[in-house]
Amino acid sequence: MSPLSGTSARTGVLRWLTHALAVAGGFAVAGIIVVTVADVVGRRFGFPVKGAYDLVRVLGAIAMACALPLTKAVKGHIAIEYFFQQMGPRGRAVVDTGMRLVLLALFGLLAWQFVRQGRNFLESGEGTATLRMPMFWVPWLAALACLVTAGVTLWHLLHPGRSMMRPRG
Repeated sequence: MSPLSGTSARTGVLRWLTHALAVAGGFAVAGIIVVTVADVVGRRFGFPVKGAYDLVRVLGAIAMACALPLTKAVKGHIAIEYFFQQMGPRGRAVVDTGMRLVLLALFGLLAWQFVRQGRNFLESGEGTATLRMPMFWVPWLAALACLVTAGVTLWHLLHPGRSMMRPRG
Protein backbone atom coordinates (compact mmCIF):
# COMPACT_ATOMS: atom_id res chain seq x y z
CA MET A 1 0.00 0.00 0.00
CA SER A 2 1.50 3.34 -1.02
CA PRO A 3 1.55 6.29 1.38
CA LEU A 4 -0.63 8.24 -1.06
CA SER A 5 -3.44 5.66 -1.12
CA GLY A 6 -4.71 6.92 2.25
CA THR A 7 -4.63 10.47 0.91
CA SER A 8 -6.63 9.39 -2.14
CA ALA A 9 -9.19 7.67 0.08
CA ARG A 10 -9.51 10.79 2.25
CA THR A 11 -9.92 12.93 -0.86
CA GLY A 12 -12.65 10.56 -2.05
CA VAL A 13 -14.50 10.86 1.26
CA LEU A 14 -14.12 14.63 1.18
CA ARG A 15 -15.48 14.76 -2.38
CA TRP A 16 -18.38 12.47 -1.44
CA LEU A 17 -19.28 14.63 1.58
CA THR A 18 -19.02 17.76 -0.56
CA HIS A 19 -21.40 16.31 -3.15
CA ALA A 20 -23.77 14.92 -0.50
CA LEU A 21 -24.04 18.32 1.17
CA ALA A 22 -24.58 19.97 -2.23
CA VAL A 23 -27.42 17.54 -2.95
CA ALA A 24 -28.95 18.27 0.47
CA GLY A 25 -28.66 22.00 -0.28
CA GLY A 26 -30.35 21.45 -3.65
CA PHE A 27 -33.21 19.60 -1.99
CA ALA A 28 -33.50 22.46 0.51
CA VAL A 29 -33.83 24.98 -2.34
CA ALA A 30 -36.44 22.75 -4.00
CA GLY A 31 -38.23 22.55 -0.64
CA ILE A 32 -38.28 26.36 -0.39
CA ILE A 33 -39.88 26.52 -3.83
CA VAL A 34 -42.48 23.86 -3.03
CA VAL A 35 -43.41 25.39 0.34
CA THR A 36 -43.60 28.92 -1.09
CA VAL A 37 -45.73 27.91 -4.08
CA ALA A 38 -47.99 25.75 -1.92
CA ASP A 39 -48.40 28.59 0.58
CA VAL A 40 -49.17 31.20 -2.10
CA VAL A 41 -51.67 28.94 -3.88
CA GLY A 42 -53.10 27.72 -0.57
CA ARG A 43 -53.66 31.28 0.63
CA ARG A 44 -55.57 32.02 -2.56
CA PHE A 45 -58.01 29.26 -1.64
CA GLY A 46 -58.00 29.92 2.10
CA PHE A 47 -55.60 27.10 3.04
CA PRO A 48 -52.16 28.56 3.78
CA VAL A 49 -49.32 26.19 4.68
CA LYS A 50 -49.01 26.14 8.45
CA GLY A 51 -45.45 27.00 9.45
CA ALA A 52 -44.41 28.09 5.95
CA TYR A 53 -42.20 30.81 7.43
CA ASP A 54 -40.54 28.29 9.78
CA LEU A 55 -39.92 25.84 6.98
CA VAL A 56 -38.50 28.42 4.58
CA ARG A 57 -36.19 29.75 7.31
CA VAL A 58 -34.83 26.31 8.18
CA LEU A 59 -34.53 25.27 4.53
CA GLY A 60 -32.73 28.54 3.72
CA ALA A 61 -30.19 27.90 6.47
CA ILE A 62 -29.65 24.37 5.17
CA ALA A 63 -29.24 25.57 1.57
CA MET A 64 -26.68 28.21 2.51
CA ALA A 65 -24.61 25.97 4.78
CA CYS A 66 -24.63 23.03 2.40
CA ALA A 67 -23.51 25.17 -0.55
CA LEU A 68 -20.26 26.23 1.16
CA PRO A 69 -18.12 23.12 0.56
CA LEU A 70 -18.91 22.75 -3.15
CA THR A 71 -18.50 26.47 -3.77
CA LYS A 72 -15.06 26.28 -2.16
CA ALA A 73 -14.15 23.03 -3.95
CA VAL A 74 -14.85 24.42 -7.44
CA LYS A 75 -13.34 27.78 -6.48
CA GLY A 76 -16.68 29.45 -7.15
CA HIS A 77 -16.09 32.17 -4.58
CA ILE A 78 -15.65 35.84 -5.31
CA ALA A 79 -12.04 36.92 -5.67
CA ILE A 80 -10.49 40.32 -6.08
CA GLU A 81 -8.49 39.33 -9.13
CA TYR A 82 -7.27 42.81 -10.08
CA PHE A 83 -5.18 43.25 -6.94
CA PHE A 84 -4.14 39.61 -6.88
CA GLN A 85 -2.88 39.75 -10.48
CA GLN A 86 -0.80 42.85 -9.72
CA MET A 87 1.39 40.74 -7.45
CA GLY A 88 4.25 38.55 -8.58
CA PRO A 89 4.06 34.75 -8.30
CA ARG A 90 5.71 34.75 -4.87
CA GLY A 91 3.35 37.46 -3.55
CA ARG A 92 0.31 35.56 -4.85
CA ALA A 93 1.55 32.35 -3.21
CA VAL A 94 2.08 34.11 0.13
CA VAL A 95 -1.31 35.86 0.06
CA ASP A 96 -3.09 32.70 -1.12
CA THR A 97 -1.48 30.57 1.59
CA GLY A 98 -2.20 33.20 4.25
CA MET A 99 -5.84 33.46 3.24
CA ARG A 100 -6.25 29.69 3.27
CA LEU A 101 -4.77 29.50 6.76
CA VAL A 102 -7.17 32.22 7.91
CA LEU A 103 -10.07 30.32 6.31
CA LEU A 104 -9.04 27.10 8.06
CA ALA A 105 -9.11 28.88 11.40
CA LEU A 106 -12.38 30.65 10.58
CA PHE A 107 -14.25 27.52 9.49
CA GLY A 108 -12.85 25.59 12.46
CA LEU A 109 -14.08 28.31 14.82
CA LEU A 110 -17.47 28.44 13.09
CA ALA A 111 -17.84 24.64 13.34
CA TRP A 112 -17.04 24.73 17.05
CA GLN A 113 -19.54 27.56 17.65
CA PHE A 114 -22.26 25.79 15.63
CA VAL A 115 -21.76 22.63 17.70
CA ARG A 116 -22.08 24.68 20.90
CA GLN A 117 -25.21 26.43 19.59
CA GLY A 118 -26.78 23.09 18.62
CA ARG A 119 -26.04 21.72 22.09
CA ASN A 120 -27.64 24.82 23.64
CA PHE A 121 -30.71 24.36 21.42
CA LEU A 122 -30.94 20.69 22.40
CA GLU A 123 -30.66 21.48 26.12
CA SER A 124 -33.19 24.32 25.97
CA GLY A 125 -35.64 22.50 23.71
CA GLU A 126 -35.45 25.34 21.14
CA GLY A 127 -37.92 24.89 18.32
CA THR A 128 -39.47 26.86 15.48
CA ALA A 129 -42.16 29.36 16.39
CA THR A 130 -45.17 27.80 14.67
CA LEU A 131 -44.36 24.12 14.18
CA ARG A 132 -42.19 23.74 17.31
CA MET A 133 -39.80 21.68 15.16
CA PRO A 134 -36.58 20.97 17.11
CA MET A 135 -33.72 23.18 15.89
CA PHE A 136 -30.60 21.60 17.45
CA TRP A 137 -29.74 19.69 14.29
CA VAL A 138 -29.58 22.78 12.02
CA PRO A 139 -26.43 24.24 13.64
CA TRP A 140 -24.95 20.73 13.74
CA LEU A 141 -25.50 20.41 9.98
CA ALA A 142 -23.88 23.84 9.54
CA ALA A 143 -20.95 22.63 11.67
CA LEU A 144 -20.52 19.61 9.40
CA ALA A 145 -20.61 21.89 6.35
CA CYS A 146 -17.96 24.13 7.94
CA LEU A 147 -15.74 21.14 8.73
CA VAL A 148 -16.04 19.85 5.16
CA THR A 149 -15.28 23.36 3.87
CA ALA A 150 -12.20 23.43 6.12
CA GLY A 151 -11.20 20.07 4.67
CA VAL A 152 -11.54 21.42 1.14
CA THR A 153 -9.50 24.48 2.15
CA LEU A 154 -6.80 22.22 3.58
CA TRP A 155 -6.81 20.18 0.34
CA HIS A 156 -6.29 23.38 -1.65
CA LEU A 157 -3.49 24.40 0.71
CA LEU A 158 -1.74 21.06 0.15
CA HIS A 159 -2.36 21.12 -3.63
CA PRO A 160 -1.67 24.72 -4.70
CA GLY A 161 -2.96 25.80 -8.07
CA ARG A 162 -5.34 22.86 -8.42
CA SER A 163 -9.11 22.63 -8.08
CA MET A 164 -10.43 19.73 -6.06
CA MET A 165 -13.45 19.43 -8.38
CA ARG A 166 -14.64 20.88 -11.63
CA PRO A 167 -18.10 22.43 -11.88
CA ARG A 168 -20.59 20.22 -13.70
CA GLY A 169 -22.98 21.28 -16.40
